[in-house]
Parts: sequence; C-alpha cells; structure tokens
Amino acid sequence: MSVAEPLAAEAAPARMTHKEVIQALSGLMLGMFVAILASTIVSNALPRIIADLGGSQSVYTWIVTTELLAMTATVPLWGKLADLYSKKLLIQISLLLFVTGSLIAGFTPNVGVLIVSRVAQGVGAGGMSALAMIVMAAMIPPRELGRYSGMFGAVFGVATIAGPLIGGVLVDTDWLGWRWCFFIGVPFSVAAILLLQKTLHLPASRRAVKIDWLGALLITAGVSTLLIWSTLAGQHFDWASWETAVFVVGGVALLALAVLVESRAAEPVIPLGIFRSRTVSLTIVASVLVGVALFGGTVFLSQYFQVALGKSPTVAGLMSLPMIFGLLVSSTVAGQLITKFGKWKMYLVAGSVVMTIGMLLLATIDATTSVLLLSIYMLVLGVGVGMLMQNLILAAQNDVPAAELGATTSALTFFRSMGGAIGVSALGAVLANRVTTMFTEKFGAAAASAGDGKVPDLATLPPQVLDVVKGIYGDATADLFLVGAPIAFLAIIVVLFIREKPLSTLSGEERLAQEQVPLH
Repeated sequence: MSVAEPLAAEAAPARMTHKEVIQALSGLMLGMFVAILASTIVSNALPRIIADLGGSQSVYTWIVTTELLAMTATVPLWGKLADLYSKKLLIQISLLLFVTGSLIAGFTPNVGVLIVSRVAQGVGAGGMSALAMIVMAAMIPPRELGRYSGMFGAVFGVATIAGPLIGGVLVDTDWLGWRWCFFIGVPFSVAAILLLQKTLHLPASRRAVKIDWLGALLITAGVSTLLIWSTLAGQHFDWASWETAVFVVGGVALLALAVLVESRAAEPVIPLGIFRSRTVSLTIVASVLVGVALFGGTVFLSQYFQVALGKSPTVAGLMSLPMIFGLLVSSTVAGQLITKFGKWKMYLVAGSVVMTIGMLLLATIDATTSVLLLSIYMLVLGVGVGMLMQNLILAAQNDVPAAELGATTSALTFFRSMGGAIGVSALGAVLANRVTTMFTEKFGAAAASAGDGKVPDLATLPPQVLDVVKGIYGDATADLFLVGAPIAFLAIIVVLFIREKPLSTLSGEERLAQEQVPLH
C-alpha cells in the first residue's frame, strides 16, 4: 500500500448516520420550503400590490418573470460553484440573498425597486433548487436516496398549496397587508441558515472546475433580450416593426454565440453533447412547451379570480387548490403505475392530451363562469401536467449514460423554467394588449390612455364600470388559454415521436460502475 492510500482513507469523511442525515435535511428542507413558498405566496397578492404601487399590466408580468428568469439562469452556475467551494457555505449564501431580496421587496417604495428585489430572491431560490439535490447526493448513497426523497416531495406539495393561501390571508388581514408576503420568509430563512450551520457537515470539494462565465452571460443575455421584446411588443411598438427586428435579431445572435462558446468550453453550463440523444432533445422541446403553456396561462389565473370574479385574495388562493390537487395525485399515481408495469410513454401522451383539453376548457371562461366549472377545468389541467412533467425527466434520464444524468436533469429543468419565463412574458404581453384593446372599445381611446395600462382597483370603480372591467379581464384571460392551447397541442406531437425504451433496473451508481468497466 502506498503512503497516499492510507492518507486518502484517513481524509475520507465518516458515513453519516440516519439521525445525522435527518438533522441535516431539516435545515435543507426548511430552506426549500421558503424558496418554493416565495414563488407561490406572491401570486394572490400581486393584484393588490400592483394597485397600491400604481403598476401596469406589463409590470405585473415582470414581477413574476424576473424571479423566474433569475432563478433559471443561475441554476447551472450554482451547480458549477458546488464543485469549487463549500456546498454548505453556498446554501447559506443563497438563503442570505433570498433574505436580502425579501427585505427589499417588503419595504419597496415603488414597482422598480420591487422588480430588482425579485431578482435577488430568484438568485437565492435558484441556489436552493440547484444545491438541494447536490447536497443530498453528497450525504446519502444512491441506494438509500429513495427513503429520503419522499420528504422533499411532501415539502414541495405543502409549500405549493400553502403559499397562495397564506398570501391571501396576509393580504386580507388589515394589520398585516401584502408586504408581509415578503417579510414572512425572513425568519424561516434565518432559522434555516443557523440550522444548516449546526447540522450540515460536508467535506469541501477540491475538484478544480473552470466555470464558463461567458457562456452563462450569453445565455442569460440572449433569453432576456427576447423576454424584453415579448413584453414591450404590442404596447410600446408594433409586433412588426424595426424595434422588433432589433430585439429578435439581437437575442438570436447572442444565443448563437452562446452555442459557439458552449461547444468549445471545457465545462459548459449546458453540455451540448446531451442533444445527440433523440429522446433528450424531444423531452427538452416538450418541457419548453409545457413551461410556456402552464406558466404562461396559469400565472394570470389569480388575477382573473380577483379582478374578473371579484374574489378576495384568500378565496383566490383556495380556488387554485383543484389544479394543485390534480397535479399531485396524477403524478403520484402515474409514478406508481410506471414502477409497477415499466411502461411510461402512454402517460406522456395521455398527459399532453389531457393538458391540451384543460387549456381548451379554460379558453371558454368569462366573468360569469361558475366556481364549480372553473374547479373542474383546473383539475383537468392539473391532471395532465402531473402525468407529463416529471415523466419527461424520467424518459430523458433513462436514455443517457449515468455520467450524464446530472447534466441532463439540470438541462431539462433549465429549459422548462425558461419556457415558463418566456410564456409568462409573451402571454402577459398578449393579455396586456387585449385588455388595452377592449378598454378602448368600451370606454374610448382617451379613457384607455388615461388608465395607462394600470391594473384597476375594483374598490374605487362605480358599479356600472365595475361590471364592464370584470368582463374585459374575464374575456382577456380566456384568450390567453386560447393562445396556449395550440402550444400544448404541439407537446402531443413531440411526445409521440419519443421512442419508448425499457426502464433500467439498475441505480445510477450501478449503471455508472457498469459503464466504467474496461472492455477486453
């Protein structure tokens, strides 16, 4: 035995006990809970926030988009940083960024500062999303991951459901108000930082990795350029105009440069080699389409509940439950059936079909649609998305070598979130344009321009105007789903071309060991 071998053995960390893992996961799960809560708690508060701060429909879109874009763009970077620096320190930094963004958002004097604060929140949430699975893999052998991963599923479900409800209650409580939607995450984040400091003990990584900062910058700049164009087009300039040409050509050129840089980088943010797999390429396209259709359509439902239907933020939160329930149940049942029978493509096809039907049903809503019908339509949409979303990742993971599992999973997550950001921005622009057009038709050009695209405060409107405004927002929201339905239909076509491959019965660790056996 060489001198280096006993030294290496001595330096290797001792295997964590079950109790130590649970203690470490408690801080991690608390951080994840806060990150997910931040994304959902604001949805019901946004109409009130925009009304109080005098924001426009475009601002409504950007408050959602900026956090999603910042979170998405930084996920691959956090993963790379975890190879260079302490994972524990990085998680604490991401939580600290989130706390900073939350405090700025809570004290914001105007919508401009609020949008900047959402970027800080997004970067922090991106860190939690990227590092949670990396830390779990560092602590827990792959063979034992299953017994712990269910906890994270429960945390995700509770935070997703609790967010809109808590947000609604805070907005409706006079002595608290919408600013507490941002403040409420601060004590939980600080508690998570302290808990992680006490319970999480990981060796520092020593693997030197050169981060492709230029590639990350070009990807973010390219997508941001297209997002800004889709938000401004139709309101500040025509869709067919020289401004559109500048934005689109500029965005596409930046993304083309990003591809060139990524193809030459030693450690690319998004490895281009994964696109050689037909299944991975198709699942990524389908993930983008799901992101565009789902986020682009549903993020404006809360505004529809409150403006078109006149519901309180608390009731609006309760009204989102059927979709969440459909998603959680269908994803769980589909997962169990796939494990039992080993067949997965039928759930992708069925999920995309049901999702498209849900979008078409929601395209029929207006200001008079009953809560029961709305609940059924949202349940249908949730069931479709539940069957589709996670199983796209399963199909891709099953088709690539074990050494590329991490890159493939992060790429799918990245593109789905990017699709969501593009969907929110593009369909938000469509909504703003439709609202402006219908305001002009109902009240005349002078009244529409006087409103300056602002989301109306229903409490200040006379009854005869109130009914018209409700009708406008009801019809405009239905138009969103009418635009989103063909996008969802494209997902059906894409998944039909995915070739079903038998699911591997080996864990990622076993597959990796098998792939590394030298051929004789």
